[in-house]
Amino acid sequence: MAEQQALRHIPVMLGEAVEGLAVQAGGRYLDGTFGRGGHARAVLSRLGPDGRLLLMDRDPQAIATAQAEFASDARVSIRHANFSSMAEWDETATGLDGILLDLGVSSPQLDEAARGFSFMADAPLDMRMDTTQGESAADFIAQADEREIADVLWTYGEERFSRKIARAIVEQRAEKPILRTGELAALIERVVGRREPGKHPATRSFQALRIRVNGELESLKQGLDAALERLNVGGRLSIISFHSLEDRVVKLFIRDHSGKVQGSRRGPPQAAKLARLAAVGKAQFPSDHELSVNPRSRSAVLRVAEKLA
Repeated sequence: MAEQQALRHIPVMLGEAVEGLAVQAGGRYLDGTFGRGGHARAVLSRLGPDGRLLLMDRDPQAIATAQAEFASDARVSIRHANFSSMAEWDETATGLDGILLDLGVSSPQLDEAARGFSFMADAPLDMRMDTTQGESAADFIAQADEREIADVLWTYGEERFSRKIARAIVEQRAEKPILRTGELAALIERVVGRREPGKHPATRSFQALRIRVNGELESLKQGLDAALERLNVGGRLSIISFHSLEDRVVKLFIRDHSGKVQGSRRGPPQAAKLARLAAVGKAQFPSDHELSVNPRSRSAVLRVAEKLA
């Protein structure tokens, strides 16, 4: 099953993301979102016998795939954890020459209905990337008050009908718990209707709940701070984002550590900051060919940065 999932999973912007790392044969690299290993295999193929590849993922199934394929390779170390905790791993203490993060939910997670990430099939309303801990999406909407649910849908999904949806959730759960993806998707469709051609009305809400349940933006911010500390001078950070909230965090992080003064003509002058990162080129997007082969790549944005002395 793991091999079949790995074959089905098409890594997004594979060549561009790995090129961004500028892999050295004897370098040390971290793939913080192993997924099904597409990017990791490409990095490993460029390493020599003295190279080192560290693999992390919060998804137990991803780690099982990594163990099955790479555990026997002396160049590889594997850790089941969120990439936000990379600085707590002793393997990173000596510094890294490159860190790759492929954010968001992976194709295998979407395609396995039982994980509850998608409204395309009826399944338990889970959405946890790490199924060994934390509250599920069903737990969250069962316990949160109406205002908190609305805030999550608006903040993380930019859902303009967030209040109406939250009110409907609270009313329905008073009669019967909402435990399955099909129930929630049907409720949202009843509330807002089919307002966007080609887009299911539950899309924004499901994204918002997934981000909230997994603490994705908080993990990203913590992971970026940890990455900056663990990168060697000249080391590269290669990050693929899939929605504007993620990309904005990455973009601002690189900008804020670039040493550029973000002042206002009307405000007082600001002192220059120490430059610790430099953007490598501009944001990159999937090619037309990749979009035709892998439509799920359509929202991907790649940003690369290098650590400065």
